[in-house]
Amino acid sequence: MLFPSIPLAYLSIIIIWSTTPLAVKWSNEASGVLFGVSSRILFGFLVCCALIVALRQPFAWDKAARRVYLMVSMGLYGSLMVTYWGAQFIPSGLISVLFGLSPITTSLLAMKLLGERQLNVMKWFGMLLGVLGLWIIFRTELGASTEGLKGLFAILLAMFLHCLSAVSIKRLQVTLSPLMMTTGGLLYALPMYGLTCLIIGVEFPTTIHLKAFLSILYLGVFGSVIGFILYYYLLKNIDAGRVALITLITPLSALFLGQVLNNEKIHLSMWLGAVIVLIGLSVYQWGDKQQQVKH
Repeated sequence: MLFPSIPLAYLSIIIIWSTTPLAVKWSNEASGVLFGVSSRILFGFLVCCALIVALRQPFAWDKAARRVYLMVSMGLYGSLMVTYWGAQFIPSGLISVLFGLSPITTSLLAMKLLGERQLNVMKWFGMLLGVLGLWIIFRTELGASTEGLKGLFAILLAMFLHCLSAVSIKRLQVTLSPLMMTTGGLLYALPMYGLTCLIIGVEFPTTIHLKAFLSILYLGVFGSVIGFILYYYLLKNIDAGRVALITLITPLSALFLGQVLNNEKIHLSMWLGAVIVLIGLSVYQWGDKQQQVKH
């Protein structure tokens, strides 16, 4: 499979991760939560199938592969469903800020489930700064509305499910390609979305605004497929520390895009909380490098 240069792949990931929260908001506003996320998954699955056929890749269906697909679907169903629901209540940029805590959450889960090394002092300090930033954000939303708090808790749960999915995949010692993992995960997630639509009921919009349609299409192709494949491509070709720096860039760019393109009101204290979260993440990443040097 042909890939762009590493700098272009890196820039592409920043753009995709910065714009995904806003696209989620736009698809929700005009088409509804369940229709928007289900359509995204269906589009993504069709794109993956087309790529597998075009590249003539055999589809793995052994017991080990099916376990991997199930763990991938935890993120594609559990995390995405909660993200789309929570996105109704908070600014799109905050979604990116809260997901920026993924490296810290992943490390804690890996320490518990994979027996990875304990955290050093700098990493604990980075975590404390992240908690302080979260407290400032929650305090701002607490004074604003109960709906905002529901959104914050929902996105934190979505972030946790995303990290749990990643650690569970790592635990299985994956050998499948990113394209195969994505396709299998989408295949497992599709029936879950179908069952959810049957149980809850989904309203099919009589007309879909162009902005909502393009958002769903963008999320299906770029958010669910291309972004995932490029992310794993970067992990294979550059060190994880440089890849992790993406999580320091996208939250601020997502907050900025939400203000400029969606007229979202971000309180000054919320900006402060977001900056402290990112400083905490920076300290945590630095502590991770120190720990790697010592080992």
